[in-house]
Amino acid sequence: MATETVALQGELDFETAFDVEMRLEQAIGRADAVVVDLSGLDFIDSTGIGTLLEAHKAAQRQGTSLKLLPGKPPVQRVFEVAGLLDALPFAA
Repeated sequence: MATETVALQGELDFETAFDVEMRLEQAIGRADAVVVDLSGLDFIDSTGIGTLLEAHKAAQRQGTSLKLLPGKPPVQRVFEVAGLLDALPFAA
């Protein structure tokens, strides 16, 4: 089983979402499992959250396992406030 890790750095927002979306689509297309490492993110906004939600849906459609490695507390707080901690596949 091929696993690919996509490590995100800096900000995931309107400016960077398209590039991240392309990276995630490519990883989902070529791997059986994709790990998205959010530990390097300093900031995420609603566009970034939407990008991760879409990647989750795309992975489900393709039968690819997708896991998110939690980010720093301020990043995780955004998911918590948005009520998405249980909606996205965060690793323990």
